[in-house]
Amino acid sequence: MAISMTTAAAEHVRRSLEGRGKGLGVRLGVRTTGCSGLAYVLEFVDEAAAEDSVFDSNGVKVIIDPKSLVYLDGTELDFVREGLNEGFKFNNPNVRGECGCGESFNI
Repeated sequence: MAISMTTAAAEHVRRSLEGRGKGLGVRLGVRTTGCSGLAYVLEFVDEAAAEDSVFDSNGVKVIIDPKSLVYLDGTELDFVREGLNEGFKFNNPNVRGECGCGESFNI
């Protein structure tokens, strides 16, 4: 099982952690919501729990809880800029469908 980040995503997270002044890395997870069933959750982590899986990608730690890891195995986190918009993009090979607005997905 593995989770990775592109160089662009790692740089963005690293700058954000430096701006915060603390943090171990980022937590990537899923929660039940939306019209397709699941949505991504991304938040800063100051301390990992014992049951968490920790992946190092481009020098940044990505922390995943055991329940979410099943849905996220193989996912690559990217940070993209398109015109005036920028944000994280989840390249998840497990996704089978997304809702029309792009806020949720199913596996």
